[in-house]
Amino acid sequence: MRALATAGLATLLFLVLAAGFLAIIGQPPVATLVDLAVYAFGDAYSVSESLVKAIPILFCALAVIVPARLGLISVGADGQLYLGALTGTAVVLAMPAAPLPVLLPAMLIGGAAGGAALSLVAGGLRARFGVNETITTLLLNFVAVLLVNFVVYGPWKDPANLGWPATIEFPDAATVPGLFGTRAHAGLVLAVILAVVLHFVFARGRLGLRLRVLRENERVGRMAGLSFSRMVLFTMAVGGAIAGLAGIIEVSAIQGRLQPGISLGYGLTGFLVAWLSGQSFLLAVPLAILIGGLIAAGDTLQLFAKVPASSVTVLLGLLFAAMLAAVGIAKKRAGQG
Repeated sequence: MRALATAGLATLLFLVLAAGFLAIIGQPPVATLVDLAVYAFGDAYSVSESLVKAIPILFCALAVIVPARLGLISVGADGQLYLGALTGTAVVLAMPAAPLPVLLPAMLIGGAAGGAALSLVAGGLRARFGVNETITTLLLNFVAVLLVNFVVYGPWKDPANLGWPATIEFPDAATVPGLFGTRAHAGLVLAVILAVVLHFVFARGRLGLRLRVLRENERVGRMAGLSFSRMVLFTMAVGGAIAGLAGIIEVSAIQGRLQPGISLGYGLTGFLVAWLSGQSFLLAVPLAILIGGLIAAGDTLQLFAKVPASSVTVLLGLLFAAMLAAVGIAKKRAGQG
């Protein structure tokens, strides 16, 4: 009941803030907000486009939540997404004629391995030398993006693209299937299943208890025979693997080939979703869909209502601010109660 009240308050605050902002920039607040809702979830096409945006955001949110259960702050989902796209593409380029039952799973495993490998660099530095994982994951984002740019501008560039930097088009056997004839794809199903599985494993299982003990008191955890360093490596690897899946699935299902600009800020948005959800795997699902809808609707609003592209970013920021304010108010009332 409290969660519903908080969600309702966040919605009300967002509507007030958004209406004020739209009035300032000369847009009719009510009509524009109605258009925003319609463009996000008004018909089957709008819903599918919202889900397309939500899928990588959800994967990245899950990738952040896993290490957060140990108290780690990873902001490297974007880089892990890029490296997952890179290594998954390497599998496709290595055996493009392989049949679907071989190529598709191998591609996904390759993508997950790439994301895990990059995340383990930061995890290893934290476990062995105590280097802050927030800084290393942030810096590794740039490394992964530059690696993708290097291969698509250089050795993996398809000569038939007439100057456009991209690899060859993925074969059908390496394409993640769509859902119901829309651009939404099976990555959504996988992400939701992952969220449910992770909830039961990390929130209700023995592993979750071990992580809570280590997060709250590392010394007590060691006395109980738990290894903080091993858990750092484990959670960082799992989180990186999930973000790597986001990258190769995005490339396979949406772009059809590896090219620059895979992520539209999905890693940072996923980080914010993870934080706003309170590191809840299940709550991250509707939050990712809501924010995916806002992003998709913003693109359409820019096209048809001539609303500046920057306005969508402002509205997204207002949504985050409203959620944070609602959570803060709810906690304050709970403390007073």
